This record gives sequence, C-alpha cells and structure tokens, in this order.
Amino acid sequence: MRPTEEQEELRSAVRAVLGRHPGDAAWRPLTGQIGVAGLAVPEEYGGAGCGAGEVHVVAEELGRELSPVPYLGSAVLVTQALLASEDAEACARLLPDLASGAVVGALAWAERGSWDPSAVRAGASPEPGGTWRITGTKEHVLDAAGAEVLLVAARSEAGVSLFEVPTGGTGVRREAAVTMDSTRAQARVVLAEAEGRLVGAEGAGDRILARVLDLACAALAAEQVGAAARCLELTLAYARERVQFGRPIGSFQAVKHRLADAYVLVESARSAALGASFAAAAGDPELTRHAAAAKSACSEAFSAVAGEMIQLHGGIGITWEHDAHRYFKRAHGSARLFGPPSWHRARLAADLGLLAV
Repeated sequence: MRPTEEQEELRSAVRAVLGRHPGDAAWRPLTGQIGVAGLAVPEEYGGAGCGAGEVHVVAEELGRELSPVPYLGSAVLVTQALLASEDAEACARLLPDLASGAVVGALAWAERGSWDPSAVRAGASPEPGGTWRITGTKEHVLDAAGAEVLLVAARSEAGVSLFEVPTGGTGVRREAAVTMDSTRAQARVVLAEAEGRLVGAEGAGDRILARVLDLACAALAAEQVGAAARCLELTLAYARERVQFGRPIGSFQAVKHRLADAYVLVESARSAALGASFAAAAGDPELTRHAAAAKSACSEAFSAVAGEMIQLHGGIGITWEHDAHRYFKRAHGSARLFGPPSWHRARLAADLGLLAV
C-alpha cells in the first residue's frame, strides 16, 4: 500500500499551498490551482476522475495542518452522495460547480448525534408538481452555514430519501454551532415545511448514506492520521530541544518509551487508514469492514497521541498560545464525527456476523 509518484506530487503541492495560505484562505488556491474539490468527481462532470487514494492524500495533509477548508463536507460528503444517488440530472447540474470549488455543499444527515441512516426522523411529504415539503432538525452539518448546495436526508413513505433544498428558501434556518473544535465548522439546520427536490430514487437514502458513511470514514481516518503524525513530529522536535537536568528530555528512557508507543499508534493507524482508502479505490465489497476498522483505530490513536503531545510538552502544552490544545480538541471532536469508535466496532462485528447492530 504505497502511494504512487503522482500521489506524492499531489501531497507536495497541497502541503506547499497550505504553507503559503493559512486557514480559510487556502480553499481558493487548493481548488483553483490543484483542483482538490474535483479529484474524485468523474471527468464527465468536470472533475479529475481520480479516486479514494487521492482523497486520502489530500485529507491527510489537511489534517496535518488542521485546515478549516470545507473539503470533507463538500468534496467528500456532498459529491459522493450525488454520485451514489445515480441521479444523472442532479449530478450534471450540481457537480461541475462543486468540483471547481465555485460553490460549497453541505449534507444534512445526522440527527440527535447519530449518523445511522435508520435514525433519520425528518419527514418528507410530496406535493403536486414533483416538489416535496421537508420538516425536521439536523445536527452536526459540516460547513452548512456558508453552503450554497444543501442536501437533506429525510424519511418519506418509501423510506429514507435524499433531497436538494434551496438554502435561501422559506422554512430553512441554519444556525452556526459553537463547537469544542473551532477548526471544524458545523451548523444546525432546522427545516419547517421547506421545499425540496428529490435526488435519486425515493427510498434509496439508506443505500446512499451507507456508501457515503464508508467513504467519509475512510477520508476522516486519513485526516486523523495526518494530524496524529504532526502531533508526534512536533513532540519529537520539542523533546530534542527541551533541556532538563542538563540533557534534552528526549534522552530520558521514560520519554523515549512514550514516544515509541506514540509512533506505533501512528503507524498502526496509518495502515488502517490506507487499508480503507485502497478498499474504496478498488471497489472492495468489504469496504464497510475496512472503513469501520479505520475510523475506530484512527480515532483512538489520534486522541492518545494528542494527549501525549500535551503531557510531553509540560507546562507549555496546556497554554492557549501553543497548538497542542487545537490538536487535542480536533482529536476528540473527530472521534465523535460520523459515530464514535464503539459504534464502528459494533458495525464491524455485525458485518462479520458476530452480532446484530
């Protein structure tokens, strides 16, 4: 599972852009110069026609810098939901602008802290003329506050379905959420008889969201690995520089052991994340197993390494001015995103036939 030469060049390009353009300012160069938003979009819809391997590379680099750009919410969740819907008209109309980065999309999916498609309770009722009315509340919607394309999962008589809802329409309220992790924009979306347009077949939402969940977990695992590796990198540098009792603290055996344990966690998580991305790229029917394992392993590894980063930095590690707290908050926020590790272990066990979810 080694990246190709082209993927390494992509990594270098993304890292260079993030180095020159910190924060939200990186989105336009990333989309305009590199085309990251359209990497996994087929060429017929204005994308590059690449796959999960390239998404993995970009996500890992974004995680390394805790970049707040709307890549995961727009370029992964929304584009993959549209592709999974197999709605040619919606894809042709929406994907070109999403792929170019000209617009940002949001997928309103989770309710009451659950990303399980069976937990969707927002309701959709049909009206004459092919329109729908949608009512419900969605939580943890990535990048929804500034999104121009809004897809909503709601339940109709045929089951969970996917709808396109005009962001400026009546009955749509978006409330920016105050989260522990300030580098990941989330919002609450409240729908009250909002007008919607069906995307894909009615009742196909379970299938669509199951596919999106697997790809989202694979991308998030890559992001977590990138962030965890950066935590270890910064901590190693500090252990070489910080002198105590006349010696760098990295020379003490106890510190060496903790750094070695962190290294094992990062590399084990990297293997799990690569396994999920390679499974997604190959169309592996066992993608759910790989994605659930990666999300569980990478969430726990990132949280552990971020905690060690704070501990081994000593007093400076708990200050507001140091970046350690940002990685720690991202670690714990991302561990809950798309479901906690325990839920994904249960999904994995169910897929293996060991228990029923």
